[in-house]
Amino acid sequence: MSKLGNLGARLHRGEVSYDFIGHRKLWYGISILITITAIVGLAVRGLNMGIDFQGGAVFTTEKTSVSVSQAEEYAKDASGHDAVVQKLGNGSLRIQIAGMDIKQSNVIKKALADDFKVDEDTITGELVGPSWGDQVADKAWQGLAIFMVLVVIYLAIAFEWRMAIAALVALIHDITITVGVYALVGFEVTPGTVIGLLTILGYSLYDTVVVFDSLKEQTKDLTKQTRFTYSEIANRSINGTLVRSINTTVVALLPVAGLLFIGGGVLGAGTLNDISLSLFVGLAAGAYSSIFIATPLVADLKELEPQIKALKKRVLAKRAQATTEEQLVEARDSDGYDDEPEDAAAAVVGPRNQPATRGRGRGRPSGKRR
Repeated sequence: MSKLGNLGARLHRGEVSYDFIGHRKLWYGISILITITAIVGLAVRGLNMGIDFQGGAVFTTEKTSVSVSQAEEYAKDASGHDAVVQKLGNGSLRIQIAGMDIKQSNVIKKALADDFKVDEDTITGELVGPSWGDQVADKAWQGLAIFMVLVVIYLAIAFEWRMAIAALVALIHDITITVGVYALVGFEVTPGTVIGLLTILGYSLYDTVVVFDSLKEQTKDLTKQTRFTYSEIANRSINGTLVRSINTTVVALLPVAGLLFIGGGVLGAGTLNDISLSLFVGLAAGAYSSIFIATPLVADLKELEPQIKALKKRVLAKRAQATTEEQLVEARDSDGYDDEPEDAAAAVVGPRNQPATRGRGRGRPSGKRR
Protein backbone atom coordinates (compact mmCIF):
# COMPACT_ATOMS: atom_id res chain seq x y z
CA MET A 1 0.00 0.00 0.00
CA SER A 2 1.29 3.50 -0.84
CA LYS A 3 2.13 6.00 1.87
CA LEU A 4 -0.87 8.15 0.95
CA GLY A 5 -3.16 5.13 0.96
CA ASN A 6 -1.78 4.00 4.31
CA LEU A 7 -2.32 7.50 5.70
CA GLY A 8 -5.88 7.50 4.39
CA ALA A 9 -6.60 4.17 6.09
CA ARG A 10 -5.16 5.41 9.40
CA LEU A 11 -7.19 8.62 9.15
CA HIS A 12 -10.34 6.61 8.45
CA ARG A 13 -9.74 4.38 11.48
CA GLY A 14 -9.03 7.39 13.68
CA GLU A 15 -5.45 6.33 14.47
CA VAL A 16 -4.14 9.74 13.37
CA SER A 17 -6.03 12.98 12.91
CA TYR A 18 -5.78 16.74 12.72
CA ASP A 19 -8.08 18.88 14.83
CA PHE A 20 -9.84 20.87 12.08
CA ILE A 21 -12.76 21.76 14.33
CA GLY A 22 -10.55 22.85 17.20
CA HIS A 23 -8.69 25.28 14.92
CA ARG A 24 -11.82 26.51 13.14
CA LYS A 25 -11.38 30.11 14.30
CA LEU A 26 -8.05 30.20 12.46
CA TRP A 27 -9.66 28.94 9.24
CA TYR A 28 -12.59 31.32 9.64
CA GLY A 29 -10.12 34.18 9.98
CA ILE A 30 -8.20 33.13 6.87
CA SER A 31 -11.42 32.83 4.85
CA ILE A 32 -12.66 36.22 6.03
CA LEU A 33 -9.32 37.80 5.09
CA ILE A 34 -9.36 36.24 1.61
CA THR A 35 -12.99 37.20 1.07
CA ILE A 36 -12.38 40.80 2.14
CA THR A 37 -9.41 40.98 -0.23
CA ALA A 38 -11.57 39.67 -3.07
CA ILE A 39 -14.36 42.15 -2.34
CA VAL A 40 -11.91 45.07 -2.14
CA GLY A 41 -10.33 44.01 -5.43
CA LEU A 42 -13.77 43.78 -7.00
CA ALA A 43 -14.76 47.21 -5.69
CA VAL A 44 -11.50 48.98 -6.58
CA ARG A 45 -10.51 47.38 -9.88
CA GLY A 46 -13.80 45.93 -11.04
CA LEU A 47 -14.21 43.19 -13.61
CA ASN A 48 -12.68 43.42 -17.05
CA MET A 49 -15.84 42.68 -18.97
CA GLY A 50 -15.36 41.26 -22.44
CA ILE A 51 -16.80 42.52 -25.67
CA ASP A 52 -19.81 40.25 -25.35
CA PHE A 53 -20.91 42.10 -22.20
CA GLN A 54 -20.09 45.72 -22.94
CA GLY A 55 -20.02 45.82 -26.73
CA GLY A 56 -17.19 46.92 -29.01
CA ALA A 57 -15.55 46.43 -32.35
CA VAL A 58 -14.22 43.29 -34.02
CA PHE A 59 -11.64 43.55 -36.79
CA THR A 60 -10.55 40.68 -39.03
CA THR A 61 -7.41 40.89 -41.16
CA GLU A 62 -6.35 38.84 -44.13
CA LYS A 63 -3.55 36.30 -43.84
CA THR A 64 -0.61 38.08 -42.24
CA SER A 65 2.81 37.40 -40.78
CA VAL A 66 2.20 39.76 -37.85
CA SER A 67 2.32 37.90 -34.53
CA VAL A 68 -0.47 37.93 -31.97
CA SER A 69 1.60 39.89 -29.44
CA GLN A 70 2.55 42.51 -32.03
CA ALA A 71 -1.08 42.83 -33.11
CA GLU A 72 -2.09 43.38 -29.49
CA GLU A 73 0.40 46.25 -29.24
CA TYR A 74 -0.88 47.79 -32.50
CA ALA A 75 -4.48 47.58 -31.31
CA LYS A 76 -3.66 49.05 -27.90
CA ASP A 77 -1.76 51.95 -29.45
CA ALA A 78 -4.62 52.64 -31.85
CA SER A 79 -7.47 52.42 -29.33
CA GLY A 80 -5.95 53.01 -25.91
CA HIS A 81 -7.63 49.80 -24.69
CA ASP A 82 -6.42 46.24 -24.24
CA ALA A 83 -7.38 44.02 -27.13
CA VAL A 84 -8.01 40.30 -27.47
CA VAL A 85 -6.28 38.89 -30.55
CA GLN A 86 -6.86 35.41 -31.93
CA LYS A 87 -4.99 33.77 -34.80
CA LEU A 88 -7.45 31.96 -37.05
CA GLY A 89 -6.83 28.78 -38.97
CA ASN A 90 -6.21 30.50 -42.31
CA GLY A 91 -3.48 32.73 -40.84
CA SER A 92 -5.66 35.80 -40.39
CA LEU A 93 -6.14 37.67 -37.12
CA ARG A 94 -9.31 38.49 -35.21
CA ILE A 95 -8.96 41.59 -33.03
CA GLN A 96 -11.57 42.42 -30.38
CA ILE A 97 -11.62 45.82 -28.68
CA ALA A 98 -14.34 46.48 -26.11
CA GLY A 99 -16.18 49.77 -25.58
CA MET A 100 -15.85 51.15 -29.14
CA ASP A 101 -18.48 53.00 -31.19
CA ILE A 102 -18.75 53.50 -34.95
CA LYS A 103 -16.70 56.68 -35.07
CA GLN A 104 -13.89 55.21 -32.99
CA SER A 105 -13.90 51.94 -34.94
CA ASN A 106 -13.27 53.74 -38.22
CA VAL A 107 -10.26 55.56 -36.75
CA ILE A 108 -8.89 52.33 -35.29
CA LYS A 109 -9.40 50.48 -38.56
CA LYS A 110 -7.33 53.07 -40.43
CA ALA A 111 -4.57 52.96 -37.79
CA LEU A 112 -4.43 49.18 -37.92
CA ALA A 113 -4.14 49.24 -41.71
CA ASP A 114 -1.17 51.59 -41.42
CA ASP A 115 0.49 49.42 -38.76
CA PHE A 116 -0.09 46.22 -40.72
CA LYS A 117 1.03 47.99 -43.95
CA VAL A 118 -2.03 46.78 -45.83
CA ASP A 119 -4.91 48.44 -47.62
CA GLU A 120 -7.73 49.57 -45.32
CA ASP A 121 -10.26 47.60 -47.39
CA THR A 122 -8.53 44.32 -46.50
CA ILE A 123 -9.52 44.74 -42.87
CA THR A 124 -13.16 44.09 -42.08
CA GLY A 125 -14.77 45.63 -39.04
CA GLU A 126 -18.07 45.16 -37.27
CA LEU A 127 -19.67 46.43 -34.09
CA VAL A 128 -20.95 44.05 -31.43
CA GLY A 129 -23.70 45.20 -29.10
CA PRO A 130 -23.80 44.26 -25.42
CA SER A 131 -27.35 42.89 -25.56
CA TRP A 132 -26.30 39.27 -26.11
CA GLY A 133 -23.89 39.40 -23.17
CA ASP A 134 -26.56 40.97 -20.99
CA GLN A 135 -28.90 38.11 -21.82
CA VAL A 136 -26.20 35.58 -20.93
CA ALA A 137 -25.53 37.35 -17.63
CA ASP A 138 -29.23 37.52 -16.77
CA LYS A 139 -29.72 33.83 -17.52
CA ALA A 140 -26.62 32.98 -15.49
CA TRP A 141 -27.90 34.90 -12.46
CA GLN A 142 -31.28 33.19 -12.78
CA GLY A 143 -29.65 29.78 -13.06
CA LEU A 144 -27.44 30.53 -10.05
CA ALA A 145 -30.42 31.58 -7.92
CA ILE A 146 -32.44 28.48 -8.89
CA PHE A 147 -29.43 26.26 -8.20
CA MET A 148 -28.92 27.74 -4.75
CA VAL A 149 -32.59 27.30 -3.82
CA LEU A 150 -32.66 23.68 -5.01
CA VAL A 151 -29.41 22.89 -3.16
CA VAL A 152 -30.77 24.27 0.10
CA ILE A 153 -34.04 22.34 -0.27
CA TYR A 154 -32.28 19.07 -1.14
CA LEU A 155 -29.73 19.26 1.67
CA ALA A 156 -32.41 20.24 4.18
CA ILE A 157 -34.39 17.13 3.22
CA ALA A 158 -31.51 14.68 2.76
CA PHE A 159 -29.55 15.89 5.79
CA GLU A 160 -30.80 18.85 7.85
CA TRP A 161 -31.22 22.60 7.59
CA ARG A 162 -27.95 23.34 9.40
CA MET A 163 -25.99 21.46 6.76
CA ALA A 164 -27.95 23.26 4.04
CA ILE A 165 -26.98 26.64 5.50
CA ALA A 166 -23.33 25.61 5.84
CA ALA A 167 -23.22 24.38 2.23
CA LEU A 168 -24.81 27.63 1.02
CA VAL A 169 -22.22 29.70 2.90
CA ALA A 170 -19.43 27.58 1.38
CA LEU A 171 -20.81 28.09 -2.16
CA ILE A 172 -21.06 31.86 -1.72
CA HIS A 173 -17.53 31.80 -0.29
CA ASP A 174 -16.21 29.99 -3.39
CA ILE A 175 -17.96 32.26 -5.91
CA THR A 176 -16.83 35.43 -4.12
CA ILE A 177 -13.20 34.34 -4.07
CA THR A 178 -13.26 33.30 -7.73
CA VAL A 179 -14.81 36.57 -8.89
CA GLY A 180 -12.39 38.52 -6.71
CA VAL A 181 -9.40 36.75 -8.27
CA TYR A 182 -10.70 37.72 -11.73
CA ALA A 183 -10.84 41.35 -10.61
CA LEU A 184 -7.32 41.25 -9.11
CA VAL A 185 -5.72 39.42 -12.04
CA GLY A 186 -7.57 41.44 -14.66
CA PHE A 187 -8.54 38.55 -16.91
CA GLU A 188 -11.33 39.29 -19.32
CA VAL A 189 -14.78 38.06 -18.35
CA THR A 190 -16.44 36.22 -21.22
CA PRO A 191 -19.35 33.77 -21.55
CA GLY A 192 -16.73 31.05 -20.95
CA THR A 193 -16.03 32.61 -17.56
CA VAL A 194 -19.71 32.42 -16.67
CA ILE A 195 -19.79 28.75 -17.68
CA GLY A 196 -16.75 28.09 -15.50
CA LEU A 197 -18.34 29.81 -12.50
CA LEU A 198 -21.48 27.72 -12.80
CA THR A 199 -19.42 24.54 -13.24
CA ILE A 200 -17.42 24.94 -10.03
CA LEU A 201 -20.60 24.93 -7.94
CA GLY A 202 -21.09 21.23 -8.59
CA TYR A 203 -17.49 20.36 -7.68
CA SER A 204 -17.64 22.44 -4.51
CA LEU A 205 -20.89 20.85 -3.45
CA TYR A 206 -19.63 17.32 -4.14
CA ASP A 207 -16.81 17.46 -1.58
CA THR A 208 -19.13 19.04 0.99
CA VAL A 209 -21.82 16.37 0.57
CA VAL A 210 -19.22 13.57 0.93
CA VAL A 211 -18.20 14.90 4.36
CA PHE A 212 -21.83 15.53 5.35
CA ASP A 213 -22.80 11.97 4.44
CA SER A 214 -20.04 10.55 6.63
CA LEU A 215 -21.05 12.90 9.44
CA LYS A 216 -24.71 11.88 9.20
CA GLU A 217 -23.78 8.19 9.33
CA GLN A 218 -21.55 8.56 12.41
CA THR A 219 -24.02 10.70 14.41
CA LYS A 220 -27.10 8.46 14.14
CA ASP A 221 -27.17 7.48 17.83
CA LEU A 222 -24.91 10.22 19.10
CA THR A 223 -26.88 11.09 22.26
CA LYS A 224 -26.91 7.44 23.43
CA GLN A 225 -23.17 7.44 24.12
CA THR A 226 -20.87 9.53 26.30
CA ARG A 227 -17.51 9.01 24.61
CA PHE A 228 -17.49 11.75 21.95
CA THR A 229 -18.99 15.19 21.44
CA TYR A 230 -20.57 16.26 18.15
CA SER A 231 -17.55 18.36 17.25
CA GLU A 232 -15.24 15.39 17.77
CA ILE A 233 -17.39 13.20 15.51
CA ALA A 234 -17.40 15.99 12.91
CA ASN A 235 -13.62 16.15 13.09
CA ARG A 236 -13.39 12.39 12.59
CA SER A 237 -15.64 12.69 9.53
CA ILE A 238 -13.35 15.29 7.98
CA ASN A 239 -10.24 13.22 8.66
CA GLY A 240 -11.92 10.07 7.38
CA THR A 241 -12.67 11.64 3.98
CA LEU A 242 -9.60 13.91 3.80
CA VAL A 243 -7.48 11.78 1.46
CA ARG A 244 -10.49 11.15 -0.79
CA SER A 245 -11.14 14.88 -1.05
CA ILE A 246 -7.47 15.58 -1.81
CA ASN A 247 -7.34 12.90 -4.51
CA THR A 248 -10.54 14.13 -6.15
CA THR A 249 -9.39 17.73 -6.14
CA VAL A 250 -5.90 16.97 -7.48
CA VAL A 251 -7.28 14.83 -10.31
CA ALA A 252 -9.72 17.62 -11.25
CA LEU A 253 -7.09 20.37 -11.01
CA LEU A 254 -4.43 18.70 -13.18
CA PRO A 255 -6.19 19.06 -16.57
CA VAL A 256 -7.45 22.53 -15.65
CA ALA A 257 -3.91 23.57 -14.68
CA GLY A 258 -2.74 22.27 -18.05
CA LEU A 259 -5.26 24.50 -19.83
CA LEU A 260 -4.40 27.53 -17.71
CA PHE A 261 -0.60 27.41 -17.42
CA ILE A 262 0.39 25.52 -20.57
CA GLY A 263 -2.42 26.32 -22.99
CA GLY A 264 -2.99 29.90 -21.90
CA GLY A 265 0.45 30.76 -20.55
CA VAL A 266 3.06 28.87 -22.56
CA LEU A 267 1.23 28.37 -25.85
CA GLY A 268 -0.51 31.75 -25.74
CA ALA A 269 -4.07 30.53 -26.27
CA GLY A 270 -5.59 33.38 -24.30
CA THR A 271 -9.16 32.26 -24.86
CA LEU A 272 -8.50 29.22 -22.66
CA ASN A 273 -7.91 31.54 -19.69
CA ASP A 274 -11.56 32.57 -19.70
CA ILE A 275 -12.83 29.25 -18.42
CA SER A 276 -9.67 27.65 -16.99
CA LEU A 277 -8.95 30.37 -14.40
CA SER A 278 -12.48 30.23 -12.99
CA LEU A 279 -12.32 26.44 -12.83
CA PHE A 280 -8.87 26.36 -11.23
CA VAL A 281 -9.63 28.93 -8.53
CA GLY A 282 -13.13 27.58 -7.94
CA LEU A 283 -12.01 23.96 -7.55
CA ALA A 284 -9.28 24.91 -5.08
CA ALA A 285 -11.65 27.16 -3.11
CA GLY A 286 -14.32 24.44 -3.11
CA ALA A 287 -11.96 21.84 -1.66
CA TYR A 288 -10.86 24.32 0.99
CA SER A 289 -14.38 25.38 1.98
CA SER A 290 -15.75 21.84 2.27
CA ILE A 291 -13.04 20.93 4.80
CA PHE A 292 -12.32 24.16 6.66
CA ILE A 293 -15.63 26.06 6.43
CA ALA A 294 -18.73 23.92 5.84
CA THR A 295 -18.25 21.14 8.40
CA PRO A 296 -16.88 23.37 11.21
CA LEU A 297 -19.86 25.66 10.65
CA VAL A 298 -22.23 22.70 11.00
CA ALA A 299 -20.50 21.76 14.26
CA ASP A 300 -20.95 25.31 15.58
CA LEU A 301 -24.64 25.30 14.71
CA LYS A 302 -25.23 21.84 16.22
CA GLU A 303 -23.46 22.76 19.46
CA LEU A 304 -26.24 25.31 20.03
CA GLU A 305 -28.86 22.55 20.36
CA PRO A 306 -29.89 21.73 23.96
CA GLN A 307 -29.41 17.96 23.42
CA ILE A 308 -25.93 18.42 21.97
CA LYS A 309 -25.04 20.84 24.77
CA ALA A 310 -26.17 18.31 27.37
CA LEU A 311 -24.21 15.56 25.63
CA LYS A 312 -21.07 17.69 25.68
CA LYS A 313 -21.48 18.28 29.44
CA ARG A 314 -21.90 14.54 30.09
CA VAL A 315 -18.86 13.66 28.00
CA LEU A 316 -16.68 16.28 29.68
CA ALA A 317 -17.95 15.30 33.14
CA LYS A 318 -17.16 11.65 32.49
CA ARG A 319 -13.68 12.52 31.31
CA ALA A 320 -13.11 14.74 34.33
CA GLN A 321 -14.18 11.90 36.63
CA ALA A 322 -11.90 9.44 34.85
CA THR A 323 -9.04 11.90 35.10
CA THR A 324 -9.64 12.38 38.81
CA GLU A 325 -9.66 8.62 39.46
CA GLU A 326 -6.48 8.23 37.44
CA GLN A 327 -4.82 10.98 39.45
CA LEU A 328 -5.83 9.27 42.70
CA VAL A 329 -4.33 6.01 41.53
CA GLU A 330 -1.14 7.74 40.51
CA ALA A 331 -0.98 9.56 43.86
CA ARG A 332 -1.47 6.29 45.79
CA ASP A 333 1.24 4.60 43.77
CA SER A 334 3.62 7.48 44.32
CA ASP A 335 3.15 7.18 48.15
CA GLY A 336 4.85 3.77 48.06
CA TYR A 337 1.87 1.62 49.13
CA ASP A 338 2.81 -1.00 46.61
CA ASP A 339 6.32 -1.27 48.10
CA GLU A 340 4.99 -2.64 51.44
CA PRO A 341 5.46 -6.39 51.90
CA GLU A 342 2.31 -8.45 51.66
CA ASP A 343 2.99 -10.07 55.11
CA ALA A 344 3.49 -6.74 56.91
CA ALA A 345 0.25 -7.10 58.84
CA ALA A 346 1.20 -10.59 60.06
CA ALA A 347 4.50 -9.34 61.50
CA VAL A 348 2.83 -6.92 63.90
CA VAL A 349 3.03 -8.12 67.54
CA GLY A 350 0.32 -7.09 69.94
CA PRO A 351 -3.39 -6.45 69.84
CA ARG A 352 -4.99 -6.09 66.43
CA ASN A 353 -6.56 -2.71 67.27
CA GLN A 354 -3.16 -1.17 68.13
CA PRO A 355 -1.74 0.90 65.27
CA ALA A 356 1.30 -0.64 63.73
CA THR A 357 3.12 2.66 63.51
CA ARG A 358 3.14 2.98 67.28
CA GLY A 359 5.29 -0.07 67.90
CA ARG A 360 7.55 0.79 65.02
CA GLY A 361 8.16 4.29 66.22
CA ARG A 362 9.37 3.32 69.70
CA GLY A 363 11.63 0.41 68.99
CA ARG A 364 13.26 -1.44 66.21
CA PRO A 365 11.12 -2.31 63.19
CA SER A 366 8.71 -5.17 63.77
CA GLY A 367 9.27 -8.37 61.91
CA LYS A 368 13.07 -8.04 62.11
CA ARG A 369 15.47 -9.73 64.54
CA ARG A 370 18.95 -8.87 65.52
